[in-house]
Amino acid sequence: MSRLIDVFHSIFVYPFRFKSFGKRSKIVSPMTLRGERYMEVGNNVYVAHSAYLTVDTRYPGHIRIEDGCHFGHLNHIVSASSIVIEKDVLTADRVTILDASHQYRDITIPIWKQPLDNLRQVTIGEGSWLGENVCVLSASIGKHCVIGANSVVVDDIPDFSIAVGAPARVVKQYDSQTQSWKKV
Repeated sequence: MSRLIDVFHSIFVYPFRFKSFGKRSKIVSPMTLRGERYMEVGNNVYVAHSAYLTVDTRYPGHIRIEDGCHFGHLNHIVSASSIVIEKDVLTADRVTILDASHQYRDITIPIWKQPLDNLRQVTIGEGSWLGENVCVLSASIGKHCVIGANSVVVDDIPDFSIAVGAPARVVKQYDSQTQSWKKV
């Protein structure tokens, strides 16, 4: 029955709630959606159950997910600025992508009540793969990158790189002349 509900939503509900919602795209319930009118979803996108897709409407945030992306279970994508996930990106389970963080300067105010800080456009490049438990914090990832499980990305990762660790660092890059991956 839940599959029928997901198909119903994908055809008759999401195209009217989202800024745009592509053909043959599916978001599996249960999930949390907030600020859908600021989200664009391309064709053939799959978001596994228990996803959390949110645009903080107090800020000029938006999320764009391009064609062919596939997201694992329990992914969190939260925007207050701009998150663009280019074509054919694959994520494992429990991946978090954020384009802002909370300030913590005033110790007399709870952190969750302080304004957002470090707002930055985040781009996940075409054809990249983010492993299990990866966290991307106001940083961009280039095209055709592999981000190892449990990595925390706080600095930009260039195209054709493999990065691991907390904080993530590039350990290999693709050399187009030798057509092989080289240690950095």
